[in-house]
Amino acid sequence: MSVACTTAHEDEVSAKTGTAQDRKDMWRVGRQQELNRNFQFLSVLGFTAVLMCTWEAVLFGASYGLINGGKGGMIYTYLGGLAGFSFVILSMAEMASMAPTSGGQYHWVSEFAPPSCQCILSYITGWVCVLGWHTGIAGCCYTVANMMIGVIAINYPDAYTYEPWHVTLLVIAVALAALLFNTLLAQKLPLIEGIILVIHCFGFFGILIPLWVLSPRPAASEVFGSIEDRGGWGNNGLACLVGLVGPIYALIGPDSAVHISEEIRDASRVLPLGMIWTLILNGSTGFVMIVTLAFSVGDIDHVLESQTGFAFIQVFLNSTGSVRAATGMTVVIMAMQFCAAISNVATTSRQVYAFARDKGLPFSSFLSKVNPTFTVPLNALCLSLVIVSLLSLINIGSSVAFNAIMSLGTAALLSSYIISITCVRLRRWRKQPLPPARWSMGRFTPFVDTVSILVLLVIWIFSFFPLTEQVNPTTMNWSVAIFGGVILLSLVYYQLHARKAKCEDIVPT
Repeated sequence: MSVACTTAHEDEVSAKTGTAQDRKDMWRVGRQQELNRNFQFLSVLGFTAVLMCTWEAVLFGASYGLINGGKGGMIYTYLGGLAGFSFVILSMAEMASMAPTSGGQYHWVSEFAPPSCQCILSYITGWVCVLGWHTGIAGCCYTVANMMIGVIAINYPDAYTYEPWHVTLLVIAVALAALLFNTLLAQKLPLIEGIILVIHCFGFFGILIPLWVLSPRPAASEVFGSIEDRGGWGNNGLACLVGLVGPIYALIGPDSAVHISEEIRDASRVLPLGMIWTLILNGSTGFVMIVTLAFSVGDIDHVLESQTGFAFIQVFLNSTGSVRAATGMTVVIMAMQFCAAISNVATTSRQVYAFARDKGLPFSSFLSKVNPTFTVPLNALCLSLVIVSLLSLINIGSSVAFNAIMSLGTAALLSSYIISITCVRLRRWRKQPLPPARWSMGRFTPFVDTVSILVLLVIWIFSFFPLTEQVNPTTMNWSVAIFGGVILLSLVYYQLHARKAKCEDIVPT
């Protein structure tokens, strides 16, 4: 009788603690369940698909590909980036199934890295994740703000005068709105993400169909046979590698769902499936959209010099011949990017909460608190708003400095992927034990992990390249200097404080 009762209790699915497997996973990683497990497969798919905003990012990040690759080059670059990054997502999906925790990469490093460098690598990974996701929020909000300015520019070309502080105020407003969504509607967030997923899919066709119907259609040979080096690199291949940053920006962020894993029911199964189906959905729609853009773009020089600040808005205007139509289509992209900001804020706050819970940040006890009313890490959310607001102030003084910080997000997240996947690959190479994964690639895992690391190293190097070969203080990509500064800061903090804390060596079972 007692055995039957125990079994029934273990099999019980709870809104707070999830399934028996969820409780087992939390016990194994030594963490207490504090957040509600409201997310299921469709809401996870919506969360990651909308945060990555791949087909939308293909449009507003088109300048990278058009300058470094041209029409055909940006298509081939996207395909190469998608193929390579697919290995990365598969590797991370398996790690997520092994250890579904909000800490994500830094936790995986603390668990799988060699003992001699476990603590230091974990702290560095945690800091670059915090950096990457905060710049991600700022980047989303900055993009939304600039789209608003672009819409104003095409509707009131003579009446509006741009000032940098306009963008700063809009960035803060967008970030605040995203925070309110994550606080007041926190328990409805899974439902909201499901609804946004539907809009994400219908919006795709809402943009795709007008472009194919209304745009002048060049010959296929003109598109697929056109690879250009407008960045002055002197080599089409090198130009395409520099332009690879564009499609990778559109594909980055598969780890977003990992950071809400403690809010996912049956996380070790649902989480990897959500990541893989996001890859399929976003990867395919992104490819269709970039081909559509290549056929619709027309005169590249004309769209790159658009007063709107975005090549895609000029493409919309040229294709439809209507300011109202171009405005409506841009609003769709703007709305989806705002939704991405909502997901970004949720991801970042959970990353901060988890890292603070493990004493990786200053004021850890404050930042790791979960608000009992909203059941969210409210202090971490507020910190994210403060950081993004402070970052946006930089734009008033120098848009160059602000853009350099924004470009850090890609390099920072890529760094965390490299470190975590390398640690797991090294552990497998040494034939050391790993936790069981409910989703696994089996005997193909070592090959996939190896390819992932090689792909990431190439992308990481080129993420620090400027857009063009000839640079000046305005066009230089200063992100490498800022990235180095953050790494130095994390090492200083580790030496002064964090190394004194106990670094638990979680032994896989």
